[in-house]
Amino acid sequence: MAEKNHWNKNTGEVQWQSPANIALIKYWGKYPEQLPMNPSLSFVLDKSVVRIRIIYEIKESKPFKLLDFRLNGKEDNTFANRIGDYINKLTPYFPFLNHAHFKIFSESTFPHSAGIASSAAAFSALALCICSIDDEIHEKRTPGAAFYAKASFMARLGSGSACRSLYDGMVIWGKTHLFPETSDEYAWQLPADVVHENFRHMQDTILIADSQTKKVSSSAGHALMDTHPYRDQRKRQAANNLEKMTRAIKEGDWTTFGEIMENEALSLHGLMMSSSPGYILMHPNTLIMIDKIRAFREATGVPVYFTLDAGPNIHMIYPSSKSPQVHNFVKSDLAPLCEGNRWIDDAIGSGPMMPG
Repeated sequence: MAEKNHWNKNTGEVQWQSPANIALIKYWGKYPEQLPMNPSLSFVLDKSVVRIRIIYEIKESKPFKLLDFRLNGKEDNTFANRIGDYINKLTPYFPFLNHAHFKIFSESTFPHSAGIASSAAAFSALALCICSIDDEIHEKRTPGAAFYAKASFMARLGSGSACRSLYDGMVIWGKTHLFPETSDEYAWQLPADVVHENFRHMQDTILIADSQTKKVSSSAGHALMDTHPYRDQRKRQAANNLEKMTRAIKEGDWTTFGEIMENEALSLHGLMMSSSPGYILMHPNTLIMIDKIRAFREATGVPVYFTLDAGPNIHMIYPSSKSPQVHNFVKSDLAPLCEGNRWIDDAIGSGPMMPG
């Protein structure tokens, strides 16, 4: 085939490590091709990462084949099937995938169903690997900013929130008038001069209320927004909250930042409960822990606030300087309410990297 004339390298190995991220302004509801109904704001985590290694071979006369897939050393047919579907979506952008044979090894530093977006970390790492393979086999080097924008675009096709895991610190995904550089097709990092020193060292302590698989998937929840009675109001709310939160981030205002973050979390779950059919993903202990967090904040003045993704587990966000006080509170009051006394301590991170 003519395409082979453009392959300067047919075999090799690439590796990438990419972090999970936690949304502060929530993405809920989407248009076709994983385009967001509203802009979202998140930050990447430091310790909660997925490492993916791909051994590849491009065979001119052979169709795509996933020869092996291992997740933490074990076969995982469910995720292997998702990878196959994902490769099909990327093939129009990377024709070499029609003839690629892959062995993929994925390792996660955190357990699944732990309240951390494993799919965001996994698909962002996978997108980075495929973009790197494209560069390798064509013996080119895509410039840094362009490479990450391309990888963010490709990650979005696997998992919408994955596009936000491609950058350091705080990230916006979705077009907003606040920043002309933003896009619905890929994420964009908030510049350093927009992020006050107060928000450059944040802790994220994750409280595991329930690790069971969700009764309603995020994909199904997004679909219910198509006919949701509060759909238009939600789009306006998200836009307003994003404007207020970015101002708070620039001014170093933890109170406004935290109030909006909690409003977004509760609004997300309110949208689930008011969908048709409505559903509840919070666990009874989720509500008890929320009350305790608010009482602790009021009693101590420590700026610790909560958020939740589409599940029952709580992310406590606070300045890293307050870690000793918050950790003592978690151990004494919150850990007994967690499943198996289980909680994870993480922090704002520095984005993806190539291991080694």
